[in-house]
Amino acid sequence: MMTTPVVPATLDGWSVLHQMFRIRWDAVRPLTASARADLAGEASALVPPPSGEHGHSAFVQVLGHKADLMLVHFRPAFGDLAAVELDLARSRLRDLLEPAASYVSVVELGMYDMTLKLHQQLRDRGLTPDSDAWLEAWQGEMAAQRRRVAGRLFARLPARRHVCFYPMNKRRGETRNWYAEPFERRAAMMRDHGVIGRRYAGDVTQVISGSIGFDDWEWGVDLFADDPLVFKRLIYEMRFDEASAHFAEFGPFYIGLQFPAPALADLLGGAVPALDAGRSPGDARAPASEAIGSAPSAGEHGSHGR
Repeated sequence: MMTTPVVPATLDGWSVLHQMFRIRWDAVRPLTASARADLAGEASALVPPPSGEHGHSAFVQVLGHKADLMLVHFRPAFGDLAAVELDLARSRLRDLLEPAASYVSVVELGMYDMTLKLHQQLRDRGLTPDSDAWLEAWQGEMAAQRRRVAGRLFARLPARRHVCFYPMNKRRGETRNWYAEPFERRAAMMRDHGVIGRRYAGDVTQVISGSIGFDDWEWGVDLFADDPLVFKRLIYEMRFDEASAHFAEFGPFYIGLQFPAPALADLLGGAVPALDAGRSPGDARAPASEAIGSAPSAGEHGSHGR
């Protein structure tokens, strides 16, 4: 492993899988209430125990034509994501779903300012960059940082009604290339970007996940809020900061209503499922104050963009 101040370090947490489906309503309509309840029971079996040790899953009724249902899985490792994907694939519920999209990523906290600070600290100690002593000290500092923010890397999903997910890139065009900008310049832009996010702390919970090498875009962004208009205001305001205006590229947006797994029976029956209706003990969710990224885009450890 080599360390360089050109590349900001990141801290990684839950492995993440988004699954978007269209519901085969022609196959669902003839089902009895008992059959719909059985399918909701299968969905509930996908949710890990409330201890949170094995991860979390969220169910979202998606608005618009892109999908009807989005499942968001947080798990300790990719093997655990593969297991929940197989569990769903082998269920009767899966026969009623058509894949619309998916996204694979890992919860990520960026460390622009901390990367520079750690490099300076190690140089001040007289260590030679990328020597064995340097790498050992670097790994020790990173482990300390990881322990400090473990609650955000492996947090519960927030119990908020509205969910917005979208993937994004940093531009790599001929005239605008994020990765060709000097490190200090990128760090300054991300700090300015974070200032906007901090103004929305408490109103929206943000989860940034890195997907470079995992999927077609570079980051996934999940937003959770009680009021969906917060998404519009936050994203609109951020479009005007330099990091977004000059360098951001956005993929498709998925917006919807979160509900507990047992309430899937309501959705299949033609009713909008409530956030707290029929919640099972295995579907416990954290309040927003305990969830990942409760201060969205808060500069260090908060903003996407390496």
